[in-house]
Amino acid sequence: MKIIHTITDLKELLQPHRQKGKTIGFVPTMGALHEGHATLVRRCVAENDICVVSVFVNPTQFNNQEDLRLYPRTPEKDYALLERAGVDIVFAPSVEEMYPEPDTRIFDFGLLDKVMEGAFRPGHFNGVAQVVSKLFTSVEPHKAYFGEKDFQQLAIVREMVKQLALPVEIVGVPIVREQDGLAMSSRNQRLSVSQREHAPEIYRVLRESILLTGEQSPDQLVRFVTGAINNVPDLHVEYFGIVDGDSLQPVSTWQDSESIIGAIAVYCGDVRLIDNIRYR
Repeated sequence: MKIIHTITDLKELLQPHRQKGKTIGFVPTMGALHEGHATLVRRCVAENDICVVSVFVNPTQFNNQEDLRLYPRTPEKDYALLERAGVDIVFAPSVEEMYPEPDTRIFDFGLLDKVMEGAFRPGHFNGVAQVVSKLFTSVEPHKAYFGEKDFQQLAIVREMVKQLALPVEIVGVPIVREQDGLAMSSRNQRLSVSQREHAPEIYRVLRESILLTGEQSPDQLVRFVTGAINNVPDLHVEYFGIVDGDSLQPVSTWQDSESIIGAIAVYCGDVRLIDNIRYR
């Protein structure tokens, strides 16, 4: 496994593989890697000749600077996990390498980034689009892999690829969970013992809500889920929305769409956790 820090070196390393017609797969990460990331990487390794993983904490997608400061950074542990998973190239650029000058591009995603995460984290998805488009230009992958835990991010990346006409296939990979159901996240490292005990209630309530779809409307279910989670110590719901899986706009009946997702953000103490569940 090679660890590369500049775009020039990355392109030089990939060029011979490209000339031989090898397929290049890519997994963008912000480090602090866990089994969820490993699942993405193993899928990438299995489906491509060359697997590239980026490790870069992108400052432009943090609207909360304290969150950026506290984001866990574990490069040596990350590299060990990636080598075990069979990665060929790790791209670990500096902020200066990725942003030699400020990126002033503003993307228009219509209503996609105005709801859920976008409503509470202004500018977040514009920052995601900036860095992912830069990474795609640097790696030029055939396929790129993203976790479905960040459901809205996946929708945004797909729309960005469409708008920029980038020749990359976006592959969504199902959520990976701990044994108790908590969605794997780098932020889980910041939970106290008590918070870690209570956090799995998020998924437990979401699963329970599936059983109620026959007797409750989406609006009623939003109130049920929000109330049930807010009753758990340490947990406070920032938002819960039941939305169309493509447009991400709220649905009012279960017949409104063939694809319906429940997406949630919950503060567990001061740690913000997200999750989602498919209703249909």
